[in-house]
Amino acid sequence: MIDENGEQLGILQPFEALKLARERGLDLVEVSPNAVPPVCRIQDYGKFLYEKEKSDRAARKKQKVIVIKEVKFSVTVDEHDYQTKKNQALRFLGEGDKVKASLRFRGRQMSHRELGYQIVNRLILDIGEAGIVEAMPRMEGTTLHAIIAPGKKAEAPKKPAAPKAVETAAVAAEAAPAQPVLQNAAE
Repeated sequence: MIDENGEQLGILQPFEALKLARERGLDLVEVSPNAVPPVCRIQDYGKFLYEKEKSDRAARKKQKVIVIKEVKFSVTVDEHDYQTKKNQALRFLGEGDKVKASLRFRGRQMSHRELGYQIVNRLILDIGEAGIVEAMPRMEGTTLHAIIAPGKKAEAPKKPAAPKAVETAAVAAEAAPAQPVLQNAAE
């Protein structure tokens, strides 16, 4: 038995503990029912529920929801389109999301599955350390899938920063309006 100040009162009979809690105007809450003997605490049960809900909300805020983003390819993808999709996948991995690389075969393309495997394997190699292959490329119907999770050092590709204007004394002097030179009339 623990009182409202956190001090141990020892082992009490249930009716004695309930009587003590009612005298103090609080509730008797069973904290650990599986312990031998069960641990009870004298406290305000409404306040206990409020604090528990508050801590649960804080825990939900801190958890990271992993989203799977999909990047779709075709067997006839051109180089520029491939680079764009690869950069998109790198950006998704940098944001902490998983990437599902999928490649759909249409019609007679099914007879050349090795071309699809080449594209997906090339993507995996190009991503390198930014991602970890969670599911190797595999066929599901007419679609080839691979799932890539963010790596330890996953960073989104950074765009080069715009050059900052640096003013030197010479540049500042040129930009300043010219001061008229006053000459002495006596000269």
